[in-house]
Amino acid sequence: MSPSLRTFLSGVWWPLLLGLGIACQASGMAHGWGSATYAATYAGLALALFLLERWMPHESQWLEHDGQFWPDLGHTVLSTIAAQGGALVVAMVGLTWALGKRPAASHWPSQWPEACQVALGMVVAEFGLYWAHRIAHERDWLWRFHAVHHSSTRLWFFNNSRFHFVDALKSVLLSIPLLILVGAPGSILVWVSALTSFIGILTHCNVEMRFGPLNYVFNTPGLHRWHHSTDLREGNKNYGESLVLFDLIFGTYLNPHRRPPAKIGIKEDLPRTFLAQIKAPFVWQRYRLRFAGADRKSVGSGRN
Repeated sequence: MSPSLRTFLSGVWWPLLLGLGIACQASGMAHGWGSATYAATYAGLALALFLLERWMPHESQWLEHDGQFWPDLGHTVLSTIAAQGGALVVAMVGLTWALGKRPAASHWPSQWPEACQVALGMVVAEFGLYWAHRIAHERDWLWRFHAVHHSSTRLWFFNNSRFHFVDALKSVLLSIPLLILVGAPGSILVWVSALTSFIGILTHCNVEMRFGPLNYVFNTPGLHRWHHSTDLREGNKNYGESLVLFDLIFGTYLNPHRRPPAKIGIKEDLPRTFLAQIKAPFVWQRYRLRFAGADRKSVGSGRN
């Protein structure tokens, strides 16, 4: 591949994939297949990223197996299906026929174009997601759950849902009720769910990409790689889930003009198996003791 073509493609992948995801979701919503389309589109994005990560990886070393495939899968199933899924059935995506027809409240701007309503819904949900994420880094009793996500030593599309189920549930409970409170209709709940998931899987991908001004609107892979840095001056930045609006407002935005670190992870010596990782936050003291005396500038070493 010529350098010019590679440069062109690296600037196209992110908006192209998100645009295709949005187009597929819009088509499904128009035919009343919102939730089914969401699942199919997410699977399609996963397959595309799997192939792109092997064709144009951002970090070649992140292609190496880290022994965490099955724990990643376990966390995906438990956090997405059990924790988030249970809440979503009640308040978020769930089934289109359960929530897709939820009417808008009188104070919701239902006269706006749908795209503007979706944008408003994303901002409202993002406020809760931003603070759910930030406090998980700033409070030790929440960090112990969030540390499971940061314990990964490589970023790729598959560990997008590597979250302890308590951490995942916290994010849902601090965001979706805000949408219900402001009176968003069911269609907007479905849209916000889908877009958050689409952007989330793109955020964690290991694909060579360039983002330009998109870095000032969305949480791109380029920004999120800094968030996984082992240096707290970098790791405690870029808390946005899908958007960076509140990072810009609250001073936690970071985008240096250099390459993000390839070495990521935490200082706590977390277990390597799925069930042990689920148990770890509840017996946290043993991992803190292993970590005693470590460099206080490293991730996981003084989050509160």
